[in-house]
Amino acid sequence: MYGEGFFLQALVFLTAAVVSVPIAKRLGLGSVLGYLLAGIAIGPFGMGLVGDEGQDVLHFAEFGVVLMLFLIGLELEPARVWSLRAPILGLGGSQVAITAVVLAAIGVALDLDWRPALAIGLSLALSSTAIVLQTLNEKGLLRTGGGQSAFSVLLFQDIAVIPILAILPLLATPGAAVHVVDHGEHSTTWVEGLPGWAETLVVFAAVAVIILFGRYLLQPFFRFIARTGMRELFTAAALLLVIATAMLMSKVGVSPALGTFLAGVVLARSEYRHELESDIEPFK
Repeated sequence: MYGEGFFLQALVFLTAAVVSVPIAKRLGLGSVLGYLLAGIAIGPFGMGLVGDEGQDVLHFAEFGVVLMLFLIGLELEPARVWSLRAPILGLGGSQVAITAVVLAAIGVALDLDWRPALAIGLSLALSSTAIVLQTLNEKGLLRTGGGQSAFSVLLFQDIAVIPILAILPLLATPGAAVHVVDHGEHSTTWVEGLPGWAETLVVFAAVAVIILFGRYLLQPFFRFIARTGMRELFTAAALLLVIATAMLMSKVGVSPALGTFLAGVVLARSEYRHELESDIEPFK
């Protein structure tokens, strides 16, 4: 049986959401800001209703972002994503580069060494895909020209995380100590210890596996599941697809959200697209 603590924690989270989000939407702030304000209110720096156990919720939150990117990918056909290549590289690349350089220059002006200044600039040049896309969806702006431009920038940022993480160790100040906090968990990837060119090949191989599997094997797989006539089995298969893709991309050192987005794009023309959307949406 679940202990009282589990139900109390669930009560706190659900009450905060049910109370704060309608108020935020009534004030025109949007649900995302409502959730943020609710988290601040019940967190350790607010009323203190949630303490260290709140860290467990982060795993569910990260999975929610993975599901959201998968659903967004389902709405974008490959041809449409290819048509956005110019704004992805142009707008996205310009935003990350200009923001990073400007913030790094400010850091240098404040007497920071150029290496930590650039590291801070690269970090702050990125934004939250979850918050921005959820806000655009709520306001019906995702399919507009401005929404597509914003989406292009966000997609480039997700891709840019890979090279940024690769160069951050090179920006470490000489002699600086690296402190690692051990939480009792240690996750390894398949690319640890490999040279840079090998890591790149592994990432491209993983992407190729997702594309080929999505184009040629998932269609008969979902057709086989659909023939059973069991709706819950189709839901389980949809979740299996998302989790397997996320784990594959995590193992090759790539953002799970980016991998599931790619899987969604591959399945955008599938005859089971609408069933996948309806099954995944409640979990998101």
